[in-house]
Amino acid sequence: MPTESLKRAGVNVRIIDKRPKKVAAGQADGVQPRTIEVLQSYGLAERLLREGNQMHMVAFYNPSPNGGIERTGRTADITAPSARYPFEVTLHQGAIEAIFLDSMRELGLEVDRPIIPTALELSHDENELRDPQSYPVKVTLKHLDFGSEGQDDTEIVYAKFVVGADGAHSWVRKTLGIIMDGEQTDYIWGVVDLIPSTNFPDIRNRCAIHSSNGSCMIIPREGDKVRLYIQLSDKDVVVDKATGRVDKEKTKVGPEELLEVARKSFSPFTIEKAGEIDWWTIYLIGQRVAQKFSVHERVFIAGDACHTHSPKAGQGMNASMNDTHNLIWKMTYVLRGWADISLLRTYEFERRKYAQDLIAFDKKFSALFSGKPRTEECQDGVSHEAFLEAFQTFGAFSCGIGIHYSPSSIPSMPNITELKHQSLTSHQTVGMRILPHVFVRAADARPFEIQDLLPANTKWKLVVFVGDIGPGKIKQIERVAKLADDLGKSTGLLKRYEDGVFEILTICATVKECLNYTDLPEVLRPHWSRVLLDDVDMFGRTGGKGYDIYGVDPSQGAIIVVRPDGYVGTVTPLEGVKDLETYFDTFLIRTL
Repeated sequence: MPTESLKRAGVNVRIIDKRPKKVAAGQADGVQPRTIEVLQSYGLAERLLREGNQMHMVAFYNPSPNGGIERTGRTADITAPSARYPFEVTLHQGAIEAIFLDSMRELGLEVDRPIIPTALELSHDENELRDPQSYPVKVTLKHLDFGSEGQDDTEIVYAKFVVGADGAHSWVRKTLGIIMDGEQTDYIWGVVDLIPSTNFPDIRNRCAIHSSNGSCMIIPREGDKVRLYIQLSDKDVVVDKATGRVDKEKTKVGPEELLEVARKSFSPFTIEKAGEIDWWTIYLIGQRVAQKFSVHERVFIAGDACHTHSPKAGQGMNASMNDTHNLIWKMTYVLRGWADISLLRTYEFERRKYAQDLIAFDKKFSALFSGKPRTEECQDGVSHEAFLEAFQTFGAFSCGIGIHYSPSSIPSMPNITELKHQSLTSHQTVGMRILPHVFVRAADARPFEIQDLLPANTKWKLVVFVGDIGPGKIKQIERVAKLADDLGKSTGLLKRYEDGVFEILTICATVKECLNYTDLPEVLRPHWSRVLLDDVDMFGRTGGKGYDIYGVDPSQGAIIVVRPDGYVGTVTPLEGVKDLETYFDTFLIRTL
């Protein structure tokens, strides 16, 4: 996904993978609402939604006084009210990879396999490290499929930047000597993907089962498949003390044994496999965050390489995608010469804080999920009420909607989040993603979701809420005209940086019967499609009340600055062009 963004931006990209082919089954399988929004910004969500399963409801089961388990509640799987996609999508990792691979192939980009890095050297020359056009990273590669005698299987690559997204046991991280802070828990879980034969009534809902035999989670998948997360005891497995990983050769638990544990947890309901086990594994929950996410802003780590946690909250793949979504637009700006290389420091600042919050959430969630349930005999156990409260409290964070990037207080770091005029958009928080909402296009009354008009195309979007400029609104019309003059000056905001940095989207609080898109100054209507109305569609089915959604006063208006990754960077009044210039001057390179 972000790799395609680099390729579309004209950056020479190379991807290597030690696996000879893409994942066939298993692995990560849950896509959260915010990640679906991100995929949509790259034009990739439609296929995911078509092929995947949607989880709309979650059911909770706890020990029954009569033995076995009973349902104690059902609720919405996604509790964040502003989620554009109020559900999770589940699809096996191989199918998700195929979406990316096919999209990359259209751009002439393939994954080189099977290749591993064997050495990584980073220049110590400060001038070279500060020059974004230099190649300070030397990577030695080994081609694993070069087996003929005399064939050289080694390749040397010189790179401007390297991103290691190579998993929890990252070679890149270890080679750089980056330490992971955190701990290994005592929680041991098995995972089984299968098509079940069962009389369990919530098999097609996400389920959290607390039984006297241990805990279990059900994740319904594409087609008839489901994934079972099954809690194990430490007597069931053997852990390699040197690596902290489950020793599968010495552990006598396999997929059949995992299913037997699940049967006990499901009682009085039954569950059997209908066919072969699709995939299975056993793991210990480790909760760690890397001490740093890059070295000299030249070699970066992302995803599980810099943070590890339980998979049951569905964060791993989602966090990984959003790490690189955050990084790639910044890297593009540096490579194009549009921004100073110091912009890349904000990747670690923003995403490491998120990772620390994620681990704090995961510790509480894992403890609740892995703890013994409250029963008559175990009054200190986890109650249904406590688990439900945690599920709903952390809902916005776990689905990605609640991610919030804070302003930097580090003097040497560009501040790409600015709160000075936050009060102008009381419901749109600076540092959070732009809220979804449907507006009507002024030129033809066609309704559009605003997020679809703000794609991940590496451009900054100036979303200008001009207020009501209908008949008789002389004062507001004059304010808008002054804004257009300020933006259009020969040395103004739109001219002082490289061409192509900004896109303008104008939103009027005027009904469609009283406004022509041509009523706007040309600067605020760069194309006929870029003027929207806060009004309902022709049938009154969708749209309207957008100013209320964002907390913008129609008599005042506001400019919302949306970063290339869809997060709000700052907000200013219509008279705040100088504030915009000051803001962008902190990290963009001026051409005037």
